[in-house]
Amino acid sequence: MVEGWRPDSWRSKPICQVPRYRDESALAEATARLGRLPPLVFAGEARRLKEHLARAAAGRAFVLQGGDCAESFTQFETNSIRDTFRVILQMSAVLAFGCGVPVIRIGRMAGQFAKPRSSDTEIENGVERPSYRGDMINAAEFTEAGRTPDPERMIQAYYQSAATLNLLRAFSQGGYADLNRVHQWTLDFVGKSPAAERFQLLADRLTEALEFMSACGITGETTPQIREIEFFTSHEALLLYYEEALTRRDSTSEASPWIATSAHMLWIGDRTRQPDGAHVEFLRGVPNPIGVKCGPGLTTDDLLRLIDRLNPENEPGRLTLIVRMGHDHVTTRLPPLVRAVRAAGRSVVWISDPMHGNTIKTASGYKTRPFQSIIGEVRGFFAVCRAEGVHAGGVHFEMTGRNVTECTGGADNLTDVGLSACYDTACDPRLNADQSLEMAFLIAEELREEKRRRAGQRSPRRQG
Repeated sequence: MVEGWRPDSWRSKPICQVPRYRDESALAEATARLGRLPPLVFAGEARRLKEHLARAAAGRAFVLQGGDCAESFTQFETNSIRDTFRVILQMSAVLAFGCGVPVIRIGRMAGQFAKPRSSDTEIENGVERPSYRGDMINAAEFTEAGRTPDPERMIQAYYQSAATLNLLRAFSQGGYADLNRVHQWTLDFVGKSPAAERFQLLADRLTEALEFMSACGITGETTPQIREIEFFTSHEALLLYYEEALTRRDSTSEASPWIATSAHMLWIGDRTRQPDGAHVEFLRGVPNPIGVKCGPGLTTDDLLRLIDRLNPENEPGRLTLIVRMGHDHVTTRLPPLVRAVRAAGRSVVWISDPMHGNTIKTASGYKTRPFQSIIGEVRGFFAVCRAEGVHAGGVHFEMTGRNVTECTGGADNLTDVGLSACYDTACDPRLNADQSLEMAFLIAEELREEKRRRAGQRSPRRQG
């Protein structure tokens, strides 16, 4: 038991990015109903993810975390979930070939319904209303009713999350993720793009390897890892009313009597990471693996305070630091943080979120993220980790399996003019399937180079 902590102890701390509900009794009734509903994930699953992340901290696994910027009630459908899952399968196969270690798949899915905003209100045509904060809180429609925070939306988010998790478990355990189906994972609209062609070549190599293994008696029947995968879920723990209601007693562990059951992994955003704030207070008490977004304004002192509060026992796999500096800041702002954490002897997983620090606005008014800026931050992140002697433990993307046009660049060279073709995000721009796969190949090249460098360091010097 964490000293002085309860599921509701966050309520005594300063809080930001919280909606103002007009009807407190309706809020209390909605959270009470949530508290009676079954858990979405289970304690053993969260502990299993923590074990995997401990391996990533030691350089023996690599994290692929991806999914929607914000899930939507109106765009909820089987095909969207399946297609994003397919892209993550493709990306993980590419990355596994690149790094030669297991890839930990974590979806920004089944709970990513709330978003922090830079302003509490928005103005359109002279009318000021509350900002859209995600479908769990209010609606995107700029009307008084739509923008009024409604606690009933938490109930809808719960049931949509439950349905999404049910589908993800079926895909991951029911044969869809079988490596023998690798040729079937490419989405139709990706077609003959350079990334798709490269993936088909990789799939051919994988099929040959599987045929050889089968001849040796190693099949999906004898080795479940060939036909099944582990797939975990995550989201930002922003709406603490929801998180508190889904925090339950864990009867399977003597170490901690509580577990957050809204997702396997939760993270704190760059806007809510105040060491003495409500969000840090809540997450310090749940034993799930947790993350902290690290923006360019984070100081070494604050980072070390956060680590001390969130992982005082220095438990491997407990804490992931998700770096989101921007391509023009990562090589200057990240090194002092890495040095401070390493000097303090703290066990963390370092992963790169190259999306959030690279958002720009076009002349036509669209928010976008240039592909070159995204890969530029990833490469800068790898370079810093290499120079500072720590493991580059993973990547975190906002992406989708849909054929959207929201991020410029990539092999298809999407321009600002082309953004309007299918700009369909609920909040921030996402990589589409083709761009995501291309990104995976570029990261795999970084991983192969890192692998060669380490192998060279281990090789004994020739005598003579």
